[in-house]
Amino acid sequence: MNLKLAHVVSDITGLTGMGIIKAILKGERDPVELAKLRDPRCKNSEATVARALEGHYRQEHLFSLQQAVELVEFYQKQIAACDCQIEACLQQFEDKNPETPLTARSRKRRRSGVGFDARSYLYRMTGVDLTQIDSIEANTALTVIGEIGLDMSRWPTEKHFGSWLGLAPGSKVSGGKRLSGRTKPSANRAAAALRMAAQSLNQSQSALGAYFRRLKARLGAPKALTAAAYKLARILYRMLKHGAGYVDQGEAIYEERYRDRLLRNLKRRAAELGFQLTATSSSTGRQALT
Repeated sequence: MNLKLAHVVSDITGLTGMGIIKAILKGERDPVELAKLRDPRCKNSEATVARALEGHYRQEHLFSLQQAVELVEFYQKQIAACDCQIEACLQQFEDKNPETPLTARSRKRRRSGVGFDARSYLYRMTGVDLTQIDSIEANTALTVIGEIGLDMSRWPTEKHFGSWLGLAPGSKVSGGKRLSGRTKPSANRAAAALRMAAQSLNQSQSALGAYFRRLKARLGAPKALTAAAYKLARILYRMLKHGAGYVDQGEAIYEERYRDRLLRNLKRRAAELGFQLTATSSSTGRQALT
């Protein structure tokens, strides 16, 4: 219909988009009147939205639009029914009675999540707040728990757990020589959810974010995603098995520890070659090694 609604509204299934679409289906054709349905939080002005709604309204296109809206509403009802069923299942799990109440979280819940407070249910079931881990949303934790369960005794160590997920480095050895460290192919839903979570670490200012960016610069994005997902899996294993909480050490502390570890390795290598590294002050005020 030559309408540019998707160009001025970030999500046409949101409040502004669906309000305008339903008004069109009810017979409204005036772009100015349609633009008044714009939500105040919309970035574009009413005039911009009105210009995007100047088009032609052919009957066959309106019929197709009506069919699409009804399909969206039907699937939304089906999703809501699934959420109710999932919530009913979660209520049947044993309450581990965590000692401390669940604290508020600054991160916003994504729209792709379930329609109920899954974080509270997960905290009650596991005794730990898995969403303390940066990049782990309640929906991701729910997917992982739904795949692996709550009994972590089936994996003796976190490395066994990572191997079962298909995230641990491979160990293809022949004649005592390691031929490949590639991870094995896997269709594990928990591993896929952790890989998706690892993607959001690229912009994170946490220690996990610094870890991911360092690996990405050295190994490339695909290998860094797998390595970061493996690290997330090990953290989840320790939290679920030992009931330990997670506290992010921060990007600055991670970088400082990485630098200290790098210096120790350099000094060790220099000593092996018969040299000694000494710290000197540079013009920038930082210490340099000679």
